[in-house]
Amino acid sequence: MLDILVILLVILALVNSNASMAKRFGLPKKYELHLHFLLVYHIFFSFFFTWYIENFGGDSQGYWRFRMEQVLIRGPVEWSSYWGTSTTFILWLCYIPSQLIGLSYLTGNLLFGALGFIGIRYIFVMTAELFPTNHEVFGIPLFPTVFYFLNLHFWTAGVGKDAISFWGIAWFLFAIQKYKHRWWQGVIALFFVYMARPHMGQALIGGAAMAIILGSEIKIQYKVLMGIAAGVGTFFLLDSTAEFLKLEEISIDSLSALSSETASHLRSGKVGSAIDVSTYSFPLRLFTYLFRPLFLDAHNFVALFSSFENLAYLWLSFFIYRNWTPEAIRDMPLFIKAGMITFVPVTLAFMNSLSNLGVVMRMKNMTMIYFLLFCFFLIAYNKKLRIQKVKEKVRFYQERERIRKRKLASRE
Repeated sequence: MLDILVILLVILALVNSNASMAKRFGLPKKYELHLHFLLVYHIFFSFFFTWYIENFGGDSQGYWRFRMEQVLIRGPVEWSSYWGTSTTFILWLCYIPSQLIGLSYLTGNLLFGALGFIGIRYIFVMTAELFPTNHEVFGIPLFPTVFYFLNLHFWTAGVGKDAISFWGIAWFLFAIQKYKHRWWQGVIALFFVYMARPHMGQALIGGAAMAIILGSEIKIQYKVLMGIAAGVGTFFLLDSTAEFLKLEEISIDSLSALSSETASHLRSGKVGSAIDVSTYSFPLRLFTYLFRPLFLDAHNFVALFSSFENLAYLWLSFFIYRNWTPEAIRDMPLFIKAGMITFVPVTLAFMNSLSNLGVVMRMKNMTMIYFLLFCFFLIAYNKKLRIQKVKEKVRFYQERERIRKRKLASRE
């Protein structure tokens, strides 16, 4: 009974906040309806995620049911025993609803899934508000279609680091879009990202600072101060990134060595989605991280659906060169700039260290949406410029025609 009450309260809160967010950002009614559709869609994935993990296994059950054997607690076990980063932080978040209140695993997935949906909603409203125009592919508009991609919802619909990280990154980028007023939200969001995945917290600090420094909206003295602060913060967080990747230092050589070691472990076992990236060239590693699994790689139905998404990513990436202009980068929303600057070092790190396509799908889900929106914005921006040029030509010829008619009238 308590589970049902909690689920109903969460859903009611999300429906009401959908309406208030749409009103606050001046979204048309059709986009508000899409937010409600996305909520229903996301809730479905929380149920699907529950079924999938219970049938095929995963760390998510271990977090909620406290079966994470790799976390050794010495002394009496209580809530404070789990305080820490990474795995222990997720256990700390789950302790009260799971161990003290006794909510079910499904309810836990819906609670974490609610945070994942809020992250999706942050990105949705910024795209609706800040993109200059839409674009259609085979008659299908990219917005809001891209927000229905399966991986965007599946990995953010259940208990685990993925939902917390995605929500925290989206909230952080939402905050820095208007950082002068929402900076305090960015601090809270960064805390959750860092506690769930310390290396992502480091990447976010550097990415956001760089995006703001490269912008033209703040004074040079503030840029210098922000650059120094970001540099210091990044330096002190390097150890956490190396610890996450199990490296003594962050370098190309160490990442390559990790890749070789991971590949050797995968070859010795039976891992359906294992890949030996240690033998790949740099371009092939990059392609593997960004655009695989493709159809020939699909080892289950989740990977099969991911193949369609990766094909869309690959197709949209071809438009970067043709649509890239300094003006488009200059006028790009801050949240996409920061998302892309974060995306690049994270991609370089993971493409050299991940040798399992299933893990690749999970890890790139945190930032891949910003790569997609980067491609989308370049297309939309140049489409807007082409429309403006056509309108200017039409106005020019209309004005010339009016002048011609006046001259003819004056002669008569």
